[in-house]
Amino acid sequence: MANPLRTFASLYSTTLLTVLAGGLLTTYLGLRLSVINVPQLWIGAMMSAYYVGLVAGSKIGHRLIAQVGHIRAFVASAGIVAASALGHALVDQLAIWILLRLIVGMGMMCQYMVLESWLNEQAESSQRGTVFASYMIVSYFGLILGQGAISIYPELGLEPLLLIAICFALCIVPISLTRRIHPAPLVPAPLKIAHYWRKAPQALTTIAIGSMIVGSFYGLAPAYASNLGLPPEKVATYMTATILAGLLAQWPMGKLSDIMSRSRLIRINCVLLGILALGIALTPYHPVLSLVMTFLFGILGFTFYPLATALANSRVEQNERVGLSATILLTFGLGASIGPLIASTLMQWLGNSMLYGFMSVCTLVLFSRLRYLHSQQKAETNVTQDYMMATGDLVSSPLAAALDPRVDVESIQEQMTPSPMEEEEDLGADALNDDFVEHDEEQLTFDFDLVSSDTLTPQDNLMLQGEDTILEPDSRKQTA
Repeated sequence: MANPLRTFASLYSTTLLTVLAGGLLTTYLGLRLSVINVPQLWIGAMMSAYYVGLVAGSKIGHRLIAQVGHIRAFVASAGIVAASALGHALVDQLAIWILLRLIVGMGMMCQYMVLESWLNEQAESSQRGTVFASYMIVSYFGLILGQGAISIYPELGLEPLLLIAICFALCIVPISLTRRIHPAPLVPAPLKIAHYWRKAPQALTTIAIGSMIVGSFYGLAPAYASNLGLPPEKVATYMTATILAGLLAQWPMGKLSDIMSRSRLIRINCVLLGILALGIALTPYHPVLSLVMTFLFGILGFTFYPLATALANSRVEQNERVGLSATILLTFGLGASIGPLIASTLMQWLGNSMLYGFMSVCTLVLFSRLRYLHSQQKAETNVTQDYMMATGDLVSSPLAAALDPRVDVESIQEQMTPSPMEEEEDLGADALNDDFVEHDEEQLTFDFDLVSSDTLTPQDNLMLQGEDTILEPDSRKQTA
């Protein structure tokens, strides 16, 4: 079995340079605008424009890749993004900067669509988890290097923009010279957003509100730290500590989600993050304590997305996961666009600490909504194979390719055409809204289609109407 790091070395190299440049540009703009005393609302609008560009870029990127192919689409997008980054050095008007930020978002979305769809298509089934785990680790290191690079140029002159343009130019080289087979063209799959919200309301609510928290942090945390009086190198350390915590938390949080209910784990995470965010907002800055608190913030804040994604995937069938991924990405993009706008407005009106005050309120709203949804649902199910590493940022998730909802036609037909045996099994299941019952100690799945109403005694009917349903041993099975 080939080593994925060696097999996809060119794609990973391209990913590292792309994420490095994108992370450096985000931090540079936040610090630069803060230094020149731009109102917080403008900073929030600029960061929101980036996420709007990501969502819009999914459609543009899809058409571009379909017309010219993966490599040419990537090269064209990288060139546009590099030119847009350098445009910040030529123009000082904030409206133009917002437009450039929008263009960068669209271009980078196309780049990530190329990379992730390429990896998804050519990774063998036995190596898919390793391939995407390696991809996420490379993305994390790119983000960390991007934060560290800002400390090299604390004056925030033109040098960071030149370095960003160089990275965007160099990221073209590995993918252009790759010996990997060019990905085959794919076709669109239908997207039914309301359907997925009905099937996984807790998961998508978590993604919607969690993305507001993550988008606000990425967009406004550099300005927040700078307003505390920290020099650029200290701001870079602050951001790096948070991102590193998110990386280190992925594996243990994934293992923990295999042990306990994910919906319960999300609610616990929500409470802890709300208390922590409120503590950051109320506690005066201290060099050591602030780093510790932001490290804990990274552990809690950057694991909302993968936990919610795993929970959502456990609620749908295999042939629905492409559409679900697109819905998740769209929900994340919209939330990450709204969050910085609200947070920056509050920061401008009520002070710098309202960044974390806003996050604390978000967790309160999220917890209340999750409790309500949980009380409305009759069943829970824990499927433990779907936890995915994620940085909490939209563009560095393996699901980013999903807003390019393209799958092979034959694969769709195979997945959507059930076998005769599957049709028989589905007759009973389709007549029920929920066929899973959450129990404190175990998960029991009942084959209701094996129990005929003609075979039930009056005593059995009374038992089925009770809170604790009991069936005969031959009419139930225990799920792992």
